[in-house]
Amino acid sequence: MKPLFTAAVLALSTLPAFAQDDVVCMATEEMEASLVDWYDETPAVMDEDGTIVWASGIGGTWTVVSYNDNGTSCALAQGDNWSPRMNADALMAGLLNEQGTSGS
Repeated sequence: MKPLFTAAVLALSTLPAFAQDDVVCMATEEMEASLVDWYDETPAVMDEDGTIVWASGIGGTWTVVSYNDNGTSCALAQGDNWSPRMNADALMAGLLNEQGTSGS
């Protein structure tokens, strides 16, 4: 499963921070291990809906992860330049705004 996630992440990492169109889903254990092992990210912020922003530290990478009841998790967005003032709602709003304006 690592090669599939790696390929997906590499393809998406060339896009601007808020321009990710594809959602990457996998078993929660694999998702969390990948974020820790490859990006040195740890849980930073949890929203009320259970979405967690993983981050590698101030100015580092971040990933918004949604957790599903069936034991899978989905990386909804990712980017650089993490700030502790960021939260999943703000990141997702930025993503949706970017997608809406990129087609104009």
